Amino acid sequence: MKPFILRDLVDDRPMDGVFRVNRALFRDPALFELEMKHVFEGGWVFVGLSTQAERPHDYFTGFIGRVPIIVSRNGDNTLQCFVNACPHKGVRLVRKLCGNARRHTCPYHGWTFDSAGANRNIKWQKSGCYSEAFDAENHDLAAVARFGEYRGFLFASLNADVPSLEDHLGEARKLLDLLADKSPDGLELVPGRVCFTYEANWKMQLENCADQYHFTSTHPSYIRILEQRASEETREVVRSSIGAADFWQETAQGVSGGTMTFDHGHVLNWGVMPVSSANADFERAEQLARAFGEARRNWMFNMRNLTVFPNMQIAENASSQLRVIRPLAPDLTEMQTWCIAPRNESAEARTFRIRQYEDFFNPTGMATPDDTVCYEEAQLGMAEQERPWLQGHARGLMASVEGGNSYADMIDLKPVRSVVADAQLCDESLFAGYYRAWATRMAEVLA
Repeated sequence: MKPFILRDLVDDRPMDGVFRVNRALFRDPALFELEMKHVFEGGWVFVGLSTQAERPHDYFTGFIGRVPIIVSRNGDNTLQCFVNACPHKGVRLVRKLCGNARRHTCPYHGWTFDSAGANRNIKWQKSGCYSEAFDAENHDLAAVARFGEYRGFLFASLNADVPSLEDHLGEARKLLDLLADKSPDGLELVPGRVCFTYEANWKMQLENCADQYHFTSTHPSYIRILEQRASEETREVVRSSIGAADFWQETAQGVSGGTMTFDHGHVLNWGVMPVSSANADFERAEQLARAFGEARRNWMFNMRNLTVFPNMQIAENASSQLRVIRPLAPDLTEMQTWCIAPRNESAEARTFRIRQYEDFFNPTGMATPDDTVCYEEAQLGMAEQERPWLQGHARGLMASVEGGNSYADMIDLKPVRSVVADAQLCDESLFAGYYRAWATRMAEVLA
């Protein structure tokens, strides 16, 4: 196979004001196979929340790239992550999404393993005429090379030669803290996983979460409904808010939000949002200000779309959503989404959060179908052609500055680059963070 040349895929010339990516990144099958090995199976990926396996012997299953995994809490209350495959013939051991079990038995030949991954029985072993060499082998489930937790967020890697999880997350930890600190009891996934596929490349979703430019043209029906509701609320009841002293009203004059790019491909786009009862967290607004200060509290109420490269996204706008990206083919992607929420919020806040989530995020909601249709239409346009370079990564290049800004300083964020803008700039330059991290993980196979 002819080696891929990085400069033929990513044209990154910041001194010339140029950043472009080739359509091949979205359509080439050989390149996709390399991505799976080096991007998804060669580095840290998000695998779940610790609260998904909270009690001894709880477990849930998932994938790291193409490799099935099981995250299990053993009898000593320790979380571990294993390859979800029997070492006998490689059959997937656990097929349920989640559950509680002290033992897991392979459905093919009956080998049994405990919740700590240890082999507890090889069916009819004594009469099997096995060799001493076989008996000396390790028959336990294979543990993944690296597994770690930050504030209840679980990450794993099949490659042992990766930086520490702390280094990988870097400044993105502070944005995860904003979410985790909403409740002293931590976070949980609201019951009800949504799983769907779209017929387009995984990077369509990667970009879209950080894409402000598409909103008014892709979601006009949602915007009209919001305007109608706002008009009705004005006639009936004015929603409460913290008031004019809110620091966004004083500080963010002429600023609608911005973007931040961090090391290792993590990016954030954010927008100015008031601290108001339009947010399900409003019942804790004063409590959060006392605990963490007004600026940090107000950042919790901001619109924030965070991507932790390559597969986790947290969208905090209409509601709070966790998205997990799983590439299946160059033109097929599986999305798993949940409503993510602070534990022990009131029943009223939880109901309000779920209604907002259903409204906007569900595949039957008013936004997700618009986006996925656009992904699929874009995939059709990715066919090989004489003009291979996309022009969708240049907007905002001249507004991007090195380091942070006064808004980042409010919560001690130190991005690599940042943009502060009005409502119409809609920075696309932050996408470069994705592709630079992509290139780093693909370095072994890019000439």
